[in-house]
Amino acid sequence: MSQLSYHPRCLEAALRSRSSRGKVHLLFGARQTGKSFLLRAIAPTKALVINLQDPRERLRYERAPGTLAAELEARKDRRLVICIDEIQKVPSLLDDIQYLFDRFPARFEFFVTGSSARRLRAGAANLLPGRAHSFRLFPVIAPERTGTGASAILPPLPVVPANRGFPAAPIEDLLVWGSLPGVTAEPVTRRASTLSTYAEVYLEEEIRREAVVRDVGAFSRFLTVAASESGCVMNLAGLSQESGVPVATIRNFYQVLVDTFVGTWIGPYGRSGRREILSTPRFLFFDLGVRNAAAGVPLSRDLLKTAAGSLFEQWVLLELLARTAYLGRGCRVAFWRTRHGAEVDAVVETPRRDIPIEVKWTENPRPTDARHLELFLDAYPQRARQGFVVCRVPHARKLTDRVTALPWREL
Repeated sequence: MSQLSYHPRCLEAALRSRSSRGKVHLLFGARQTGKSFLLRAIAPTKALVINLQDPRERLRYERAPGTLAAELEARKDRRLVICIDEIQKVPSLLDDIQYLFDRFPARFEFFVTGSSARRLRAGAANLLPGRAHSFRLFPVIAPERTGTGASAILPPLPVVPANRGFPAAPIEDLLVWGSLPGVTAEPVTRRASTLSTYAEVYLEEEIRREAVVRDVGAFSRFLTVAASESGCVMNLAGLSQESGVPVATIRNFYQVLVDTFVGTWIGPYGRSGRREILSTPRFLFFDLGVRNAAAGVPLSRDLLKTAAGSLFEQWVLLELLARTAYLGRGCRVAFWRTRHGAEVDAVVETPRRDIPIEVKWTENPRPTDARHLELFLDAYPQRARQGFVVCRVPHARKLTDRVTALPWREL
């Protein structure tokens, strides 16, 4: 990755909020999403930073459990902020954190990052019940870019100061290169190499190590197929046939991707309760650039000649997943599909209402593009009263009385 300058993130407000004071802050997310940069930006200059990616630092704490507690107890600081990077490398440090948190409740403030929930669970790590607030950082989203308008669908996120956001980007670039901070900062000529390295070094090596995979070929074949099928309704039998990997093994591999925050499941609409609604989930890679590199497709705009519609739909879903996670408040992203073929790409479930969304790679949406949204609105009149078609229309446009075509920039 290139040398990065810091750009504010929407999650800053939550990490700084009064409601999180007096708690241990656990910040999770895939590698290279900017967790370390974010913590260094919000931590005071005199904060103690422990980078467990450094083998020397890691070995020091692994060899002598309790070292962190002993070192911090010996310090003279009346108040100290401690940032610990990649806690899954030494999960036992969480026991030290709990001891210090309980023994000196106002003296130490901890910010801890992690990129693998699997390794923490495997080590039966102490996840500080009742003492920690957990957060997740995603790749760069539209509200974190300069020149992006407010959402027409969701409540606004904390405002990124003008001219301090990440560079604005055309949607075509976002679909091909994705939104990792380091990739966003690089010139186009270097992005393919960076993403290929991420797929080869991180996905192949780090995640394979997480899974304790003995059959390297099976995992490599699975990864390519899983990336190619990102955004689709899951068909484990079909994936098994295409990759030559047993279904049980594929389930385990998918769980590894979820545990390392490389992918996520999108479940069916949770308020249906109807037999005709399909319940098979969809799987989505966390970033389109990483997805494209893992799938082995050309990392250029030529990719859009055949895959623009699918990639655009995935981009919208990723934006919604990140924004609802940052908002909290009981928000969730689902999808709706019936056995008769009616389908809504995304349903944003909120405590008060549900918002159906269709995604179309078109600059000229028509009322027919709203037909499945109208079916959804008819089926759930108590929860859903308005739907949207997110597309490339230059300005918002009414398609029907209840459905509006929305520019992707206003999502």
